[in-house]
Amino acid sequence: MKCTKPSLTVFCIVLAVPLSLSIGKLNARDADDATSTLARAQTAKQQCISTCRARYRDCRRLNQLPSFECRGVYQDCTRYSCTGSGPG
Repeated sequence: MKCTKPSLTVFCIVLAVPLSLSIGKLNARDADDATSTLARAQTAKQQCISTCRARYRDCRRLNQLPSFECRGVYQDCTRYSCTGSGPG
């Protein structure tokens, strides 16, 4: 069986059209997943920052530490609790 250029072109088009349609569908679904994942991550980070602010307010209200150390409590909280990285 001989392969001619027109038949090869038709074959490529027949394969390319369904492939391009399926890729478009995957990208759309992936974009929706990425958007919802980003929204959840931002919500979790905002909740973490709110918790750190509450710790700072408690530190200031109790007057057991100087204010600069309370700022350190807030900075350490946001740095280590909200980002997931540890000291060192």
